Amino acid sequence: MTHPAQAPFPAGADAEAERRLLDACFLGPYAENDTLLEKLVVEFLRDHVHWRRNFHPEDPPAIPTRAAQHPQYQAFEARMRRELHRLSAALKHSVPFHSPRYIGHMASDLLLPGLAAQILTLPYNPNNVSEDAAPVTVQLEVQVGLQLARMLGYPDDPARPDCAFGHLTSGGTLANYQALRLALALKAFPVALIAAGVPDLELPADDAQAFNLGPAGGIVLLEQWRRWLGQHPPAEQARWRERVAQARIEQLGLVEFFRRHPTLRVPQVLAPITAHYSWSKGLKMLGLGRAQLALLPTRDMRLDPDALEETLETCRRDGQPVLMAVAVLGSTEYGTIDPVDAVVAARERSTARGLGFSVHVDAAWGGYLTALFRAPDGGLRSREDMRREYQTFPQPEVHAAFAALADTDSVTVDPHKLGYLPYGAGAFICRDHRAMELLSEQADYVFHPEAQDDYLSRYRQLGQFIPEGSKPGAAAAAVYVTHRVLPLDHANFGLMPRQTVLATEAFLARARRFADDMAGRVTAMVPFPPDSNLVCLALNPQGNRGLAQANAFVRRLHDQLRCDTRQPLQVKQFFASMTTLRHSVVGEAQMQRILAGLGIDPATIGHTDDTDRVVILRHTLMNPYLIDHENGISYIDRYFDYLATHLHALAGGVAA
Repeated sequence: MTHPAQAPFPAGADAEAERRLLDACFLGPYAENDTLLEKLVVEFLRDHVHWRRNFHPEDPPAIPTRAAQHPQYQAFEARMRRELHRLSAALKHSVPFHSPRYIGHMASDLLLPGLAAQILTLPYNPNNVSEDAAPVTVQLEVQVGLQLARMLGYPDDPARPDCAFGHLTSGGTLANYQALRLALALKAFPVALIAAGVPDLELPADDAQAFNLGPAGGIVLLEQWRRWLGQHPPAEQARWRERVAQARIEQLGLVEFFRRHPTLRVPQVLAPITAHYSWSKGLKMLGLGRAQLALLPTRDMRLDPDALEETLETCRRDGQPVLMAVAVLGSTEYGTIDPVDAVVAARERSTARGLGFSVHVDAAWGGYLTALFRAPDGGLRSREDMRREYQTFPQPEVHAAFAALADTDSVTVDPHKLGYLPYGAGAFICRDHRAMELLSEQADYVFHPEAQDDYLSRYRQLGQFIPEGSKPGAAAAAVYVTHRVLPLDHANFGLMPRQTVLATEAFLARARRFADDMAGRVTAMVPFPPDSNLVCLALNPQGNRGLAQANAFVRRLHDQLRCDTRQPLQVKQFFASMTTLRHSVVGEAQMQRILAGLGIDPATIGHTDDTDRVVILRHTLMNPYLIDHENGISYIDRYFDYLATHLHALAGGVAA
């Protein structure tokens, strides 16, 4: 399914025009766009009803009009209404993600195009396992993959043999798992070719060389294998396919594969210590084991490139294969951006020395920030061009990290985070779709072999290639429509993350002024300058030297800032989240710096939950209305005024 390009929102539009566009994007903190959403829902519900009535209108209605008068019908309706009212009442205790007073976790209001598209699609109930169950939305999901690929700088033309491919998942965890699956399949495939004795191919000399080719070399061999296979009659093709399949790791399992190839070791995954816990889960699920996850130290909460180089050199020297190096584009706790460019460069150097591996970027949080770096024509914006819109963003190292995304092998992005779309909609995107053939699973009752050489036809049989079986087509519709209404560049979709980056700069400036204002009562500091739109705040009552007391102080403050279903929602003025700074994550030098800045005696660090880490407040600045230009309100100022009031009382309690 192809569509003409949409005219972008004009670049360089004045602030008033930007605000008016923003006004139409969300239901709004005060549900200001309720009439618009209601019109859309009613219009397309009626449209769905007409669609049902016009499918063989000669068929008589199966439910008679008099049914609504029957006591059983009325009793059912009454029970349904009662339970729906109970549900509606219970949901009033939900977290108010829509409000600019919510700056806690990675959630905010929902974009109207996606919300309306999901509601519109739900009654059709498409199952995106294949086009047989979802002839429309499965095509939309393939297009979503191409939309995200373009944003990342990957090839997005299906006519190209190396075109990218992406699909939706339930969230970032499953997308990371898919990255592991693909990387392992591609790493082990050349070994299977050698084991099967395939002639006439330029195969590596031994198993070790084959296992360490790297993804680019693996894809070259895969293409050679496909061409070689195509030169044989069907019966021979079938025989060789089966022979290679029997030698693959997916058929043998890990234990038997490595038993047959005793010179090989189970590969490791290298990731920063700030990586999401889904990497541990993924290695367990894949059967590689948690022991194969090597967590590398950070420098200022970003992956330390020198530590990566040292680890790779140790692996090369010890004959330890590496499956993947992971860079995080927006860590879950601190929003920091790893040096993706350094990881890519390390892969190139390491591959040239015989230790190839995949580079995956976990951009579940920061993926949609890439729209800020993308011009409407698909090109990468220069840092000089971007700097005119912000005070300090992006720093040179941040721009370099985003620019390097195009050279990675795969990326995880979460549309249900900074894409402002309903849960659950994660996404996995790989730079070269040809490797996806290695994940293909056949099921005759669902998938059809014809037209497999055509990109769009192949991936309409989506269930062959993804971890899930059944999956909701409504989520794909929501993401696709949103990307069509707001193309993924700085002049369109970028309007949302731009507001949040500007809010982050305002928050950082206000936090520093807050620290000055509170001097003598409370010591406040931002432990790490933000790379994205997530800011942490460390606090300690003036004169306190103990870590346990400082942590208890912040926990008591957080009690005023967290969701509490025992209280009416309206009594909460603001919502923020909490996290910790652990010695193992921040490193000795940074921990000493932070403790000194807070006035805490390092000797009070112990081994309990309240003394082995620094408890800090965490603020996710997703809401685009944190600075309300229309009414001249800064919810950032209001938040710090609120903090000041409560901190005075809490600090007095500690002093007493």
